[in-house]
Amino acid sequence: MSGTESFDQFYRDTHRRVLTYLYAVCGDLNTAQDVTQEAYARAWQRWGRLSTYDDPEAWVRTVGWRLAAGTWRTAKRWLAARVRLAEPDVSAGPSPDNVAIMAALARIPAAQREAVVLHHLCGQSVAEIAEATSTPAGTVKARLSRGRSALAVLLTDSWEATENV
Repeated sequence: MSGTESFDQFYRDTHRRVLTYLYAVCGDLNTAQDVTQEAYARAWQRWGRLSTYDDPEAWVRTVGWRLAAGTWRTAKRWLAARVRLAEPDVSAGPSPDNVAIMAALARIPAAQREAVVLHHLCGQSVAEIAEATSTPAGTVKARLSRGRSALAVLLTDSWEATENV
């Protein structure tokens, strides 16, 4: 299989998982799509080397995560400016459940969020997460446990608030 064909197959096999992961960790579909596209573009440029890795998908996820983090900093500054200008938001909103989940994910520490998203949305095992993030398996388990506990409290509060409306 040629380099182009192997990359195309890799992209087809992994794109949806990477996009889902990045959407869950950054909370914005447009941003997730942008950083996913950029991460795969960078992977394509390095495909000769990446194709020999045990898990090139982990490399793409890591690059996407780092790109998203840079985007968050930019977005945070943009939102602060937008609030100062009091420009109304005219976009159609997502479902209340998605809002609650994304808001709850945004309120837990980034390391816990990453572990929860990789495990529950991307279907990765503790061992896979540990390898992909260069973190001991025990630390991943602790992050999952703490993340789940925090989300349980945050989501219970969110749903109770919507029931009282």
